[in-house]
Amino acid sequence: MNRIKQLREEIGMTQVRLSIELEVAQETISAYEHGKHYPSVASLIKMMKIFNVSIDYILGFSEARTSVSRLTDKEHQLLSSFSRLSDIKKDLAIAYLQGLLDGSE
Repeated sequence: MNRIKQLREEIGMTQVRLSIELEVAQETISAYEHGKHYPSVASLIKMMKIFNVSIDYILGFSEARTSVSRLTDKEHQLLSSFSRLSDIKKDLAIAYLQGLLDGSE
């Protein structure tokens, strides 16, 4: 459950604060983070909302932080178009997007 610790630390949240949000003991958060116990479904849903990531990401089943269902229409359109590109064109598209992002700083 290293993802829970990673996500918690990314937003500057302590184990105690997360335990309050999830209504569990601080020791339970520690157990989650050390892989000794797994969170309940209710706790996973709360963490999904707190960290703004998918449950699959929290559990380490996916590298995608958000689920496809939570994407906007434009994000769906972009993914659909991107998936139809050849590998070379995908690399070009990624480079172009990175250029756009780098230019905005």
